[in-house]
Amino acid sequence: MLLISPLFPKYEALNVSELMDENEELADVEGTKQHVENDNQPEPRNEKSFACPQCEKTFKFKHHLRIHLRVHTGEKPYACEFCGHRFKYERSFQEHRRIHTGEKPYRCVHCGKTFAYKNTYKIHTRIHTGEQPYMCNQCEKSFTHARSLHAHLRTHSGEKPFPCEQCGKTFATAFAVRKHVKIHLKEKPYICTLCGKGFTEAGSLNIHQKRHIGVKDHICSECGKSFITSSELKVHQKFHNGEKPHKCSFCEKSFCQSGALKAHETSHTGEKPYHCSECQKRFSQFSSLRRHRMKKIACKNPHEQIL
Repeated sequence: MLLISPLFPKYEALNVSELMDENEELADVEGTKQHVENDNQPEPRNEKSFACPQCEKTFKFKHHLRIHLRVHTGEKPYACEFCGHRFKYERSFQEHRRIHTGEKPYRCVHCGKTFAYKNTYKIHTRIHTGEQPYMCNQCEKSFTHARSLHAHLRTHSGEKPFPCEQCGKTFATAFAVRKHVKIHLKEKPYICTLCGKGFTEAGSLNIHQKRHIGVKDHICSECGKSFITSSELKVHQKFHNGEKPHKCSFCEKSFCQSGALKAHETSHTGEKPYHCSECQKRFSQFSSLRRHRMKKIACKNPHEQIL
């Protein structure tokens, strides 16, 4: 991800994580009043007179400018004595050392859990406080993590930057592509004790077993209807508020569910993405394939079925 700054156009090619590291380093230096070295030149307090020759960013103190210049020069003055890895900033260096030392100086006041990194600690505390500082500017949904917001924004843009190396299918998140890859590996280590069906994910097995025993613990506050999963409940609630965020790119029709939109668009394209593995007959909707599969006898003679 690149920073887009109208004030410092030359600064745009710098990685956001690097800029965050730099800002945290400068904040640490300013907070503790520790100068990198003494300067003969007096440092003004009320204006930013030290300008970066590379990107025109200005600083109040000369030693802040020196720290900033490492972004451009690549200088890494801090070396780990355990593995030799080098760092631009003292903060990054000290946090890295904790990998080797096991030190966890940040303790949650709510539950006592300890953390090696300040950022991880801050994110964890939001579980207790309920803070969700990252808000979507398109639908006002909020998140505890910046990365969760970035992933959510792709639901609006349609961006899917994570491709499967096996089949080329693309996904909005790295987590989704990792789940998908298991389909190719055919790994199904989670087995249902009731019917023997295998699953790639423990969560999928849990949902499947709920369907066996009829557990529906997600209840609609509007009408009292219950559902097996929270995602099914969320889809149902869209019927109450009239929300139809999934718009057809061919006509003006819109849908509550992305799956319903996908099924509808096949009526425009003529696409039949679902096929029977036994007789190879193709269907435009998964529900049609499912009904076909239930007629197991029909699949024994594919020629008759095609006719």
